[in-house]
Amino acid sequence: MLSLANYTSLAIFLLRLLVAAIFGSSGYYDLMDPPGRAHSIEMSKPITIVIGIAEVAGALSLISGVLIQYAAAGLILIMLGAISKKIFSWKTGFWGKGSQGWHYDLLMILLNFLFITTKGGKLVL
Repeated sequence: MLSLANYTSLAIFLLRLLVAAIFGSSGYYDLMDPPGRAHSIEMSKPITIVIGIAEVAGALSLISGVLIQYAAAGLILIMLGAISKKIFSWKTGFWGKGSQGWHYDLLMILLNFLFITTKGGKLVL
């Protein structure tokens, strides 16, 4: 009998790839246009560059599985900062306006928490 539980490692790996694509593309845009991105997120240019580097490095770690728990913890910190900005500076609610709520950020936190608690699954380098 086919048991989907046999595909847990594959499912976690596919989630890692998805989260890596999200953080990697965000970091890429931070690094390709730091002044523009800094303006849009109301942060300084140096902070935007640091966030971009951290997001790209975290994405590479999620893909490879190398130091995945540390990377996931770092990405959680980035998302906690994003939630803080949305709640306290921008006064955005959970659902926000359009895709601007912090529900998405919370989902990214929980996915990264999954990677911490499962050590990224069995499909790692």
